[in-house]
Amino acid sequence: MLRLDPFCFIMKRKLNILFLLFLVSVIYPYPTKGFELDIESGVVLLSYSDVQIPKSTGTLISLSDELTTDPSFFIRGRLSYYFNQNHMVSVLIAPLRLEASGNIDREVVFEGVSFDPGVTLNSVYKFNSYRLTYQYFRYLSDNFYFGVGLTAKIRDALISIADSTRTSEKTDLGFVPLIKFNLTWYFLEPLALVLDGDALAAPQGRAEDVSLAIQGDLGKNAALKLGYRVLEGGSDVEAVYSFTWINYFFAGATLRW
Repeated sequence: MLRLDPFCFIMKRKLNILFLLFLVSVIYPYPTKGFELDIESGVVLLSYSDVQIPKSTGTLISLSDELTTDPSFFIRGRLSYYFNQNHMVSVLIAPLRLEASGNIDREVVFEGVSFDPGVTLNSVYKFNSYRLTYQYFRYLSDNFYFGVGLTAKIRDALISIADSTRTSEKTDLGFVPLIKFNLTWYFLEPLALVLDGDALAAPQGRAEDVSLAIQGDLGKNAALKLGYRVLEGGSDVEAVYSFTWINYFFAGATLRW
């Protein structure tokens, strides 16, 4: 029996070290320094999309009620770098494309082109988003922290309407500043409720991209999540009146190194 004592002592120390490493990975799930790759994919559903281009002479139509918009699959990714314990910079690539078709029983004027009543119309709604973000994190407790920062967003947008012979489209490439925020609550370790988003409103329009997800950490270097995201907003100016609400249902994975 005495011969087993050193072996038991070594095993006990190893188990204690593993337990401490597990606690560290749970209490500090995000790196204080290093990279993080976050990928989301799932299905996109349109709630509403009201368009009038231009506002003064175009026809106000609904891409969701007067046309039929098919569900679409999406993928988006964010690469982040954490430094100095509480700081993060990230780059997000989020492409989006929805297609609609149907018949409208009235004349439609879109970007100076007139479409006859009753003809079959096909529409494309593209809203690609590229964002550079800085965010500051602060821990309020071992299982709750928040982050706040700024996002510089480049939008690459397009709305088009076409029949069998003609196509009219409106493109928009522009810059939008947004407020970045994050709230993470580890309500049942290693499970967390994560509220994350970019948003800002102004008299000319608004933009919100907000998600709510359940995240499960797989140790310190990986996590899985399921969630819902809403992309809502638009512009109310002379050149464009367009407001859209899009629902995302997604699964995602995170890798850290």
